[in-house]
Amino acid sequence: MRATKIVTSFVTNGNRFLILRRSNHVKTMKGLWGGISGIIEGDEDPLERAKIEIFEEIGADSRRIRLLKAGEQMAISSPQYLNHRWIVFPFLFSLEPPDISLNWENEAYRWIKPDEIHKYSTVPSLDLVLFNLL
Repeated sequence: MRATKIVTSFVTNGNRFLILRRSNHVKTMKGLWGGISGIIEGDEDPLERAKIEIFEEIGADSRRIRLLKAGEQMAISSPQYLNHRWIVFPFLFSLEPPDISLNWENEAYRWIKPDEIHKYSTVPSLDLVLFNLL
């Protein structure tokens, strides 16, 4: 089975968490809601990749974020990709101020409470990734 290592980060402001709707310009999971994600290249440090993705996807540099938790790595299967597994490295950051500037990878964002995640059509197992961090 093929595997791809990715980071998935959530940022929080108060008791709400940011989720993003993936645009039609990305390769995978178009139109689904997710965290801030990106592929880990080679032996790249997952935490550093997470910080890069946060800056690229929502415009928040390292001065505006603070790591709250690094969750346990998780293996997630996806019905869209048979014989493929995503190895997810989850992170939780606080964001101050909560200003968001989306790039082309995402077309919308919402600040939600954790129990609201089931109201959204998300990338596979996003709720499990989030609850791994709480």
